Amino acid sequence: MIRSMTGFASARGEKAPFSWSWDLRSVNAKGLDLRLRVPDWLEGLEAALRADLAKALTRGSVNLTLRLGRDEEVPSLALNQTALAAVLDALAEAEEQAMARGLTLAPSCAADLLALRGVMDAGSGEEDLAPVIVQLKAEFEPLVQAFVQMRETEGAALSEILQSQLARVEELTAEASELAEARKGAVAETLRANLARVLANSDGADPDRVAQELALLAVKADVTEELDRLRAHVRAARALLDQGGAVGRKLDFLMQEFNREANTLCSKSQNADLTAVGLELKAVIDQMREQVQNVE
Repeated sequence: MIRSMTGFASARGEKAPFSWSWDLRSVNAKGLDLRLRVPDWLEGLEAALRADLAKALTRGSVNLTLRLGRDEEVPSLALNQTALAAVLDALAEAEEQAMARGLTLAPSCAADLLALRGVMDAGSGEEDLAPVIVQLKAEFEPLVQAFVQMRETEGAALSEILQSQLARVEELTAEASELAEARKGAVAETLRANLARVLANSDGADPDRVAQELALLAVKADVTEELDRLRAHVRAARALLDQGGAVGRKLDFLMQEFNREANTLCSKSQNADLTAVGLELKAVIDQMREQVQNVE
C-alpha cells in the first residue's frame, strides 16, 4: 500500500495541573523535513518525538505543535516543616505555662495549626515534570498511528487514481500502435516518391547513398521502440503501486521516462491522428505526475 505525504491528526490530554493539545500535519516534500514546536522546558521530549516520527515516516514536510497550559487556579501547597515545628514548640510551651498558673487551654486541632501563617507554603520550588513527560510520550504513539492511518487512506485513493490513469495510458498506447501500423504504407509511399524526386533532380548523385539516407529517415520515423517502452513503463508503475511503501521517488522518475517517450512519439509521428494521440498521452502523463508528487 502506498501512502500520501499529506495528513493530519490531533488530540488532547491532561495531567493536573497541566492540559495540552497536539497538532500533527504534513504536506509533500522531496525528503523528510521535521519541524517541531515543543516547550523546551520539557527536557528530552522533543528529541524523543523527533525519533518516533523519523521511524514512522520517510518523506514529507511534517509540522508538530504541542500547546501546553497550566491551571493556575489550583495552587501547589507544601507543608513547611520548620514553621510547623516552631508552632508545635510554642504551643507546648504555652500549655506548660498555662498549667503552671492553673489555667486550662482549649484543645487545638490540625486545621487551626495549618491555618497559621507560614505553616503551609504555596509550592514555588521546582516541580517534578517526569510524570507529565511520560504521559506525553505515551499519548504520542496513538497520535502518530492515527496520522499514518490517514496518510494510508489518502494513499489508497491516490493508488486508484493512478491505476485509472495507467489504464488510460495503456489504451492510448494501443491506439497509437494501430495508427503507426496503418501509416506504414503511406510512409513507404512517401519515401519512394521522395527518392524518385531526388534521383530525377540530382545529376551524378549515388543512388545507393540516397537510398541509404532515405532508409535512415524511415528508421527514425519508426515509433515501435517508444511504444514498447511505454508499455514497459506501465508495467513498472503498476508493480511499484502493488509493492507499496515509500515508492514516490521511483514513481516520479518513471513519470519522467513516460514523458520522454510521449515527446519522442509526437516528434516522430508525421501523422495528424498519431500526433493527437501523443498529445493526449502527454496530458495524461502530466496528470499522473501531479498525483505522484504526493506519494511518500
